[in-house]
Amino acid sequence: MLNAGDKAPEFELPDADMNMQRSADLAGKNYVIYFYPKDDTPGCTLEAQEFTDLMEEFERLSTVLIGVSKDNCMSHGAFRDKYGLGVNLLADVDGQLCEAYGVWQEKEKNGEKKMGIVRSTFIVDGDGIIRHAEYGVTPKGHAEKVLEVLQDLQ
Repeated sequence: MLNAGDKAPEFELPDADMNMQRSADLAGKNYVIYFYPKDDTPGCTLEAQEFTDLMEEFERLSTVLIGVSKDNCMSHGAFRDKYGLGVNLLADVDGQLCEAYGVWQEKEKNGEKKMGIVRSTFIVDGDGIIRHAEYGVTPKGHAEKVLEVLQDLQ
């Protein structure tokens, strides 16, 4: 698992429109990268909508919002369009970025253990250093809490 002060893993992943997005292109910019289990599920939808609702506040702090799951580009596009999401959704289909951030973990649900994405959020500064890391977050109100942390870091 990653902590504040660690170098953020680099990435090159396609977004919902199949355009490649690279961490190198974010040099000099802050970004929030959050990992979520699955497109178009209740918690993931709530989280994405709350980030979208606060997008202007994040932009005022010169911060880019990125959501990542193992869903493919088509799924991301449908999810974005269905709910009018403004967050840039990246497809980590092979799970390499999930592994690099330590969010691909064993989870237990209804007594059954299986691997999955642990909902997690990271604030990365313009030098590519993680300033805040949080694993196992609850969707409701999370975007607002991240915004408050970001404001405190400014």
